[in-house]
Amino acid sequence: MSYSTMAPDVWDPSFESEPDSMLSSDQCVIKGQHFFIRGLIEIPVIGSQDVFSWGVWVSLSSDSFAHALNVWNTEGREAEKPYFGWLSTALGLYSESTTNLKTNAHTRPVGKRPFIELEPTDHPLAVEQRTGITQDRVREIAIAVLHPA
Repeated sequence: MSYSTMAPDVWDPSFESEPDSMLSSDQCVIKGQHFFIRGLIEIPVIGSQDVFSWGVWVSLSSDSFAHALNVWNTEGREAEKPYFGWLSTALGLYSESTTNLKTNAHTRPVGKRPFIELEPTDHPLAVEQRTGITQDRVREIAIAVLHPA
């Protein structure tokens, strides 16, 4: 149970022709100045072993991005300390904007996307990450994502 975005919100297809910009399935650089990685906001589903995931992008500092790339394919990288970042994905299902929420990106074993931990605020998405969601909420999200108004 997951839904993902293909690029950070600030990505524009015209950047593809820029020599200092790139977009892959896991990393993004815009004009050599803005750096992003893709990760998962995981939300427990109450009453089950299931986890609902939002595939999102977070911006990192140039130093954090360089370090993340340096260990991207390194066994044991999950021992790295988390990288601070800003959520760069607008999830329109929430009444308050999700863009620029504070995050920590936790590296996981090679082949697994980072776990994105939201700052524990009263933002509805952060509350859901901490407390979980019901199966009814999962269905509500699925309907909204698959059948936008």
